[in-house]
Amino acid sequence: MTSPRSQLVDPATPGYYHCVSRCVRRAWLCGVDAYTGESFEHRRQWVEDRIAELGRIFALGVYAYAVMSNHLHVVVKLDPATAWSWSPEEVARRWVALCPVREAGAVDAQATAQCAEVIAGDAERVARYRERLTSLSWFMRCLSEPIARRANREDGCTGRFWEGRFKCQALLDDAAVLACMSYVDLNPVRSGIAQDLTDSQYTSVKQRLTQGFDDEPIAPVAGAAANGPAISTRAYLALVDWTGRLVKPGKRGVISASRPPVLANLGLREREWQCQVLGIESRYWRAVGAVEPLMAKAQAMGQRWLKGSGRHALARTFA
Repeated sequence: MTSPRSQLVDPATPGYYHCVSRCVRRAWLCGVDAYTGESFEHRRQWVEDRIAELGRIFALGVYAYAVMSNHLHVVVKLDPATAWSWSPEEVARRWVALCPVREAGAVDAQATAQCAEVIAGDAERVARYRERLTSLSWFMRCLSEPIARRANREDGCTGRFWEGRFKCQALLDDAAVLACMSYVDLNPVRSGIAQDLTDSQYTSVKQRLTQGFDDEPIAPVAGAAANGPAISTRAYLALVDWTGRLVKPGKRGVISASRPPVLANLGLREREWQCQVLGIESRYWRAVGAVEPLMAKAQAMGQRWLKGSGRHALARTFA
């Protein structure tokens, strides 16, 4: 049974969220059609480019993503404080970058600039657009809708491309954030379409590897957000690689005898970490985290419990 997104997502409070959009009927609308053999792989690049574009507009940071053949994962951190620091002119500039004025299908730069001036002078519109630029639902809408329209034009058809409602999970602590990021980055490996991280196309981990990595705190791959997970890029990549070897034993290489130090810092044992990564979409539902944050979130939402609290406690018991 669905429930209002506002119960889960508080737009006024910083928070991490895992969002999943699936193609209608889970068809491979971004992959190779099994019946016709026609390839739509190029659409995955559309999605990756759109994520980067929206990161420059919205008040959030994208920490992980994976564009698969029939679904999309993103891990984002909402950063409403950043949006409230924007001047009216900055809000207007970002909004018209998202929704420019078009004439005969082409962007009219002069009309768009004039529109930005009008918006900046209207306090009510500035407030409305500022709120939208911190909204997770608006981010997902602006990510999926242009892809759907472009694909329908390419196919010469109408109708839905994505399922009507994206799935959303709140990530309640650092362990949940890192587990979900690892889960998302390992999607191509777990599905068997990539052999290792360097072969994982259209993912945030591939982007991090391409850009190089260091011992600086991990940053978003798109957008900006303050106070990210307490881990360096180098340590995170080592953690994902180690996790990939753990959850896919047939993968090239040997599992290291020593677990990454970050697990000790998070207070997690090997089996507990494995259960959390593999159970992101099966053991948990609306939120991911340790027992205490899950119960606190349930109480804030007016519920007695959230799926995952019992299983998390069991994993900790037998780890």
